[in-house]
Amino acid sequence: MNMIEQGRSFVEWLETLKQRSTWEWRRCPDCGGRETYKNGSYVRRPWTFAGRKSLRVQRHWCVRCRKSYSEQVAWLAARKWYGREVQRYAIDQWQHMGSSLRRTAEGVRSWIGRQERWLIWRPWETAEGERCHLVASTVHRWLDGAGRKAQEQSKGAWEGLPSSGHLGVDGLWVRLREGSKRAVLLVVDSVSGLLYPPVVAAEEESAEGWGALFERAKAAGLDLQTIRGLTSDGAHGLMAYLEQSLRGVNQQRCVWHVWRNLGRPLGKVVAQAVKGLAKEVAQPVREQLRAELETLIQAVLDAPTYLQAEQELAHLMAHPSGGALGKMLNELLDRLFVYLLSEQQGLLRVTPEWVWRDFRLRLSHGRNHGSEQRLERAALLWAIYHNFTPAQWRSERKRHYRHPGQSALQLSGASPGPISYLDALAV
Repeated sequence: MNMIEQGRSFVEWLETLKQRSTWEWRRCPDCGGRETYKNGSYVRRPWTFAGRKSLRVQRHWCVRCRKSYSEQVAWLAARKWYGREVQRYAIDQWQHMGSSLRRTAEGVRSWIGRQERWLIWRPWETAEGERCHLVASTVHRWLDGAGRKAQEQSKGAWEGLPSSGHLGVDGLWVRLREGSKRAVLLVVDSVSGLLYPPVVAAEEESAEGWGALFERAKAAGLDLQTIRGLTSDGAHGLMAYLEQSLRGVNQQRCVWHVWRNLGRPLGKVVAQAVKGLAKEVAQPVREQLRAELETLIQAVLDAPTYLQAEQELAHLMAHPSGGALGKMLNELLDRLFVYLLSEQQGLLRVTPEWVWRDFRLRLSHGRNHGSEQRLERAALLWAIYHNFTPAQWRSERKRHYRHPGQSALQLSGASPGPISYLDALAV
């Protein structure tokens, strides 16, 4: 059962719980026996959107299995001081709106307690009733609990969803509270944008970390035998893993990383060319030379055919200062144009750098997660949220969406419909 089916099952359970009558609660939920009688009651006082409520919970005793059970309501989870709606709103406020834990807790308690910022929104009211004391650590505990469920459900999470065979992988360095660094590794379907469950590794240069990533993706439902193309940077650990386990996969080198790797050699070439010139003479020469070399490099990387790329590379190497840069590009040339092959249509030229933008907004570079385990659970929760959430309809000034208004699951052919990521996690 994948996560969409689990979400539907959870929503159906809530609807059944909502419609269950008093007579139906006389049936024991464990053995199904009707020989039960009332066994006292107790009062719960949870916080909800409407403030603090008082709820009397009826208990029953089953004669057959000799167990006691309590009646339940859909809007309140067992052993919780806050209603289900409050917990779901707090998680979504942090996950979707990108707010900090402290501000999320402040906004939620202001709303449900009619206090603090509520009095700023409604200055004609005065603080009345009991104060709510929701704090950031409680919101963090809710988020970590959702991450634990995401971790438990990662096996078979996207079972039955087809893969395009074109993937992109990348890693992001994260600094934890105690100063240690970890790398969040991610694999994405290049066509649909579906994120498979990420892993947290000690470093990118180890083949074990990348092996753990693909093993987790396989357990989630990715058939490794269908992979035809992979867009990545030049991480040695990934290269070693591909050589060991995925030899038949064509690797497309990320153009963005190539530009970044050329930055330092390009600067050295320009600096060497203007060495010894006066400052007022060197500056225009430096700018002109850098513009010439960047134009020649771009002509190589953006060539529409492999043959034309070879011709542009010859022009670069013929430049008085372009020999070293041309040699670096020549070593990567075969892997820079894998996306042009007929069987690789749909393979992207860049690694999934765009997803890290949303990741950073919510995870604060890992500082809110004091351990590697908590960081991984937060990354798993974020990946599920990303797959369920559609892209916005309108493009921004510097950001455009290939599939506006559609989520990664819709593009994968498995539309979740009204099911949300919180339903899939049974929050």
